[in-house]
Amino acid sequence: MPSAIPSPPDGRRPSGTRPEAAALLGWLTDPDAPRLCLVTGAPGSGKTALLGWLAAHETRARRGRARTDRILVPLAGQSALGVAWTLANRLGVVARTPADLVPTLATSEARRTGRTVLLLTDLHAAAEPEAVADLLAGLAGLGRLRLVVEARTGTRPPRAARTTVVDLEGDAGPGSAPPVPPLPDLSDPAAVCAADPLLVTTGYATASADDHGGLRDAWLRAGQALCAADGPAGRALVLLTALGDGADPRLRPALAERASPAPWRVRWARHRGDVTPPWPGPVAVLGATAGGPSAELVLVGDRTGTVRLLREADASGAGRLAHRAGGGITALAPTADGTVLLLDERGRLHTVRGTAPRPPYLERLTEAVSTTLSRHPGTALAAIAGSVVVGDRLGSVHAFGVNGLHQAASHSGRVTAVTAVESETPFVCSGGADGTVRLWTPGRPPVPEPLAERRAPVVALHAAPAPGGPLVAAAWADGRVELIPAEGGRRRAFRPGPAVRAVAVTATGALLVGTDESLICLEPHGR
Repeated sequence: MPSAIPSPPDGRRPSGTRPEAAALLGWLTDPDAPRLCLVTGAPGSGKTALLGWLAAHETRARRGRARTDRILVPLAGQSALGVAWTLANRLGVVARTPADLVPTLATSEARRTGRTVLLLTDLHAAAEPEAVADLLAGLAGLGRLRLVVEARTGTRPPRAARTTVVDLEGDAGPGSAPPVPPLPDLSDPAAVCAADPLLVTTGYATASADDHGGLRDAWLRAGQALCAADGPAGRALVLLTALGDGADPRLRPALAERASPAPWRVRWARHRGDVTPPWPGPVAVLGATAGGPSAELVLVGDRTGTVRLLREADASGAGRLAHRAGGGITALAPTADGTVLLLDERGRLHTVRGTAPRPPYLERLTEAVSTTLSRHPGTALAAIAGSVVVGDRLGSVHAFGVNGLHQAASHSGRVTAVTAVESETPFVCSGGADGTVRLWTPGRPPVPEPLAERRAPVVALHAAPAPGGPLVAAAWADGRVELIPAEGGRRRAFRPGPAVRAVAVTATGALLVGTDESLICLEPHGR
């Protein structure tokens, strides 16, 4: 334990807590210390100030080690659901419920450097202190996280196998819990969109069974995105996309008016449980047909391998794709002649022929690719005229064409998605577990700078030509979707709330976003 406390950048130190601050720094720098540190004491003893000091205090990283990230999260007035969504947003994952957060973090491929320390204040003032304590206990078991939890003496702490306790009991003085503002009218869309989203989450999570005209169901469906949305207009847009078909009909125009400054317009949205019009089912993969009389159709595959045809205009059904690929489908690639290529969960290629006859050279090409993937499974699939593009688990992208094979080592780690665009200069766009989206024209070196990059893995890609140039839709495991002009221009972002499974750019330039429980169609709006 250090004998002196280094000063934060502004030179201030927590008043009256010098030994406790030293204890916290000692715990923070001890690799063998428990992952949970409980800061306790009476009201006014300086607990919250101590955590605030630690959040701002700079420590030098040891040589060869990345600096530790510190995330300060107030718990006063929060439900367990609000805490889970807050932490999921800060840690770069998607969690629908508190029970989802720990396993999601444990299996996440998100790029993290060093350790993350969560500084959590006022557990005693949480709306659901025991449920929040249980959530924090689970997080304390994760190897890359450390938790500092502040609670008054007498509050049930998170239960962990080992805990460091910093007790400020002797410095007690006058104090009070942080004031929690009153709940807004949870049936008023304007009030809900204008209020603190974490306060609204507490209201819906702890309230009675009143659905508030459908607002509560929509909020609980898309709440993580609502907690991260920028301002009332952004929250109104997300809430509008999350409304079910049974919602009060007055809500849609009210939310649409408040969402008018947002960069999107909602064309339609279909959700689990919708009857009129019906929900098409969970989405695992998406594809927009490549042209011809079926150009207005969208291919939607679920986790069982069923691929449905939907009309882009309203998501109404137009049949199913007849194929023999057993099990799940991880990617699909429609081609210009009506043939659809499928990649199954084992990384093998399947061909579903269209009604038009295929040129013999394309038959030979797909047979050759199928043979190759039977020996070396693929992780991603795309197609353009005369080429089949495949990604692999080592980070390389392979373009099999009638004129030969071109390859690019584009990613560090697994290639998670590829797409290809037929334009004046055909190009391939790939995404990886490294979080980057990269452009490549087969036969040329890859573009050195990524088109986009996040700390979370890319989970889906799709690109298509558009009047202003090709558009690329990309989705990451942290729930963010971006519509990116490949040749430069304004980027638009959206988060639906649940984890994104697939995206597509339609023939009209609209964006499709698919999740386990929703399919949403958005149109770009504004310059």
